[in-house]
Amino acid sequence: MNEERLIQIVVSILMSLLFTCINSIMFHTLMSKPVFRELPRYILFAHMLCNDTVQLVLSPMFFLLVLYWQRIPKTVCSILIFFAATTLNIAPLNLGVMSLERYVAICFPLHHSEMATQRMTGISILIIWLLGSINAVIDILYALIVDPSSFKGTMFCAREMFIFSQWQKDLYQGLSGFFFVAATSIILFTYVSVILAARSASADKESAKKAWRTVLLHFGQLVLCLNSLLFGTFERSIIMMAKDRRMFINLRVVNFLFVLILPRCLSPLIYGLRDDLVRPLFLYYVRCGTQKVKPSVTSH
Repeated sequence: MNEERLIQIVVSILMSLLFTCINSIMFHTLMSKPVFRELPRYILFAHMLCNDTVQLVLSPMFFLLVLYWQRIPKTVCSILIFFAATTLNIAPLNLGVMSLERYVAICFPLHHSEMATQRMTGISILIIWLLGSINAVIDILYALIVDPSSFKGTMFCAREMFIFSQWQKDLYQGLSGFFFVAATSIILFTYVSVILAARSASADKESAKKAWRTVLLHFGQLVLCLNSLLFGTFERSIIMMAKDRRMFINLRVVNFLFVLILPRCLSPLIYGLRDDLVRPLFLYYVRCGTQKVKPSVTSH
C-alpha cells in the first residue's frame, strides 16, 4: 500500500469516526432531557441522527470492501445492503415529515398538540421505514428466489450483485425519484404556507420566521441527500474521465468524501447547533461537562 492510498483511507475513516462521535453526542443530548424525548420535532431529529449515523458507519465499510475487492458472506452483505439502501431512502422522507410538523405548528397552532403527538410521530417513522425498505426487501427476496444457494457462499458486496433484471433498476429509480419529488413537494408547500402565515396579522412573527428558516434548511438538506442518490452516476462519470488507475482512485475518494460523507456530517450538526434549546446542552457535553453550570432546558 503506497503512502497516498494510506492517507486517503485514514482521512476517510477519521472523518466518518469524527462525525459519528459528534452525532452520538448530539443524540445523547436529545436523550438527556424529557422535553427532547417528548416533542415530535426532536424525536424526528433524533431519528435523522440515527439514520445519518448508520450511513456514516456503512459508507466507509463499503468503500473499503470495494477498494480492496474483499469477499464477505452473502447473508451478511444482504443485511448491510438492506440498511444502506433503506437509510438512503429514509433521509428525504424524514425531512418531509419534519417540514410537515413545522407547518402544523405554525399554521394550526391550536391543534398542534393534538395532531403532532408522540404516537403519530412513531407511526410516521414506521411508515417511513416501510416505504424506504421496499427496494431493498424486493431485491433481497428476488435474489433468494433466483439463486437461493448463493446465500451460503461469499460475494463482493455491492447492491448491483442483487440486481438480476432491468425491472429492478427501473423500480429503484422510480421509487427513489418518487421519494424525492414527494419530499420536495411537501417542503415547498410547507415553505410557502409558513411564509403566508407569517404575513398574517394574528401570527407569531418570530416563531413563523424561525419555522420558514427551518423548512428552508430542510430543503438544503434534501439537496445534499440528492447528491448521495447521484453517487452511482458520479461513479460512472469517473470511470469515463479517469485516464489511469491512480486518477480513478483519487476521483473516487473525492466522490466518496464530498458526496456520501460530507452531507451526513453537515446537516445534523447545522440543524442541532441552530436550535436554541439543543445548542447549549450539546456544547456542555462536547466540553465533557467542564463548565460549572449545566444548561437548563424548558420547552417554549
